[in-house]
Amino acid sequence: MREALRGLTTRGRSFLAAAIAAAVSALILGERDLLRVAVLLAVLPLLAAWYVGRSRYKLACTRSLEPGRAPVGSSARVILRLQNMSRLPTGTMLLEDRLPYALGSRPRVVLERLGAHQASSVAYTVRADIRGRYSIGPLMVRLTDPFGLCELTRSFPSVDRLTVIPQVSALPRVRLAGEYAGTGESRARSVAVHGEDDAATREYRRGDDLRRVHWRSTARTGELMVRREEQPWESRATVVLDTRAYAHRGEGPTASFEWAVAAAASIAVHLRESGYKLRLVTGSGIDIDAAESGGEGLILDTLADVKADQNSDVSVLVEHVRRRNDGGLVIGLFGALTVAEAELLGQIRGNGATCIGFAVDSSTWVPSSGSTAEGDREHAAASLALVRSGWKSVPVTHGDTLPALWPSVGRGSQGFAYRAAMAETVSGVIR
Repeated sequence: MREALRGLTTRGRSFLAAAIAAAVSALILGERDLLRVAVLLAVLPLLAAWYVGRSRYKLACTRSLEPGRAPVGSSARVILRLQNMSRLPTGTMLLEDRLPYALGSRPRVVLERLGAHQASSVAYTVRADIRGRYSIGPLMVRLTDPFGLCELTRSFPSVDRLTVIPQVSALPRVRLAGEYAGTGESRARSVAVHGEDDAATREYRRGDDLRRVHWRSTARTGELMVRREEQPWESRATVVLDTRAYAHRGEGPTASFEWAVAAAASIAVHLRESGYKLRLVTGSGIDIDAAESGGEGLILDTLADVKADQNSDVSVLVEHVRRRNDGGLVIGLFGALTVAEAELLGQIRGNGATCIGFAVDSSTWVPSSGSTAEGDREHAAASLALVRSGWKSVPVTHGDTLPALWPSVGRGSQGFAYRAAMAETVSGVIR
């Protein structure tokens, strides 16, 4: 009851003040009728406080998000379900869910009275244009009486998290160089070299398909032998994300860093769908594998949180990648590079790895006050140094889309040779 009395509104407190004034006046003037009015004015807010306070701790709330992981720029639906756990009906309730600023203003929904053990659901929509993980809740419920004399605020402890992941773009299917770790070719090459007679065999087990019986091994050992299940060569890929803050320009969702993050997400999803064993490495020290089922979600959740780092350095990025270099395919997304940094990235090449780098010219996002021609020359020189370091470089400027650039990374594409020739030409002009 004390909590309910503390919840009296300005109107309710005014009623109590009027009741006290009327009672004092009645005592001074000796008017019994005025005393009755004072009693009535005092009883009304007290009854309202009792009415509102009787539903204490008798409400249950559940919240669901559809979906729980939403791409940048899309909407998510938040569904609130409230149930009255008592035998007494509740009054009118005002629901207010706490939201971070990036998801918009706090939604306020009026919910009419709930009968005994009755439940009701309300929903609202949120939209996020900035990736990240956002806490939704706790839910604030304001209980009030029909006259607005008393209002209580209750908070439910449950908090849910909405993950806003980078926008993933569908990429065209192309054959990538270095798609099989350790060879750079395909499984067919191994069969052509060794022949089918060298197939690995094992003893026959009950339930094995008789079509897998290897008769030559059976005749040689005198026991029924079957071919082992084919062990496909493992396609491995490493996605490298440059997180140097000073290498990118722009603010908010249109920054060059956001382009690189979205590209990393699109490439990771595309490679996972193509059957690659995927690894993600960032300049901030993140190093995760997505080999198991659900690894795609792990990659996207990680990229939802990644931030540009002022302390990140190319040498640190190279060290993280080389810490466990399994060969295969390496795809890097880099901000503005110097010639020395591009040459340093050549240390990643090793163990038969094929390296493809998207060199983002961040100066085209927010042009600087300096000479544009000088910035172009620096970017061209860095791209040339990256090519000479053994990378296949794909220049990226503002307005380029990853689906349009992706075919140039395919095996046998002439895009790399053209870009390298252009870089050589620009380099010759510089000299």
